[in-house]
Amino acid sequence: MVWSYWKAVIHYGHVGHRNEISVARYLVTPEEATTVDVMILINQMPGTKKRAMVSIKKIDSLEYLEGLRMEKEDFFLQRLFERKEAR
Repeated sequence: MVWSYWKAVIHYGHVGHRNEISVARYLVTPEEATTVDVMILINQMPGTKKRAMVSIKKIDSLEYLEGLRMEKEDFFLQRLFERKEAR
């Protein structure tokens, strides 16, 4: 199977109340996925709100792998995933 790789900058937190944070997330989808499919995927992610996307762009596999490494080092995402697993 062939994959498409995406970089999405997403708002988390209380968007509009100046308590939000923008985080780059790196996603992988089947090759035929469109930007709309990625938007639907993002809306289903924990912690995101409606219209949470700042930007979405298609990237190559090397940028995706580098982005995954950066995600693992992101303090906000570490805390988000800890809370998700605790439930």
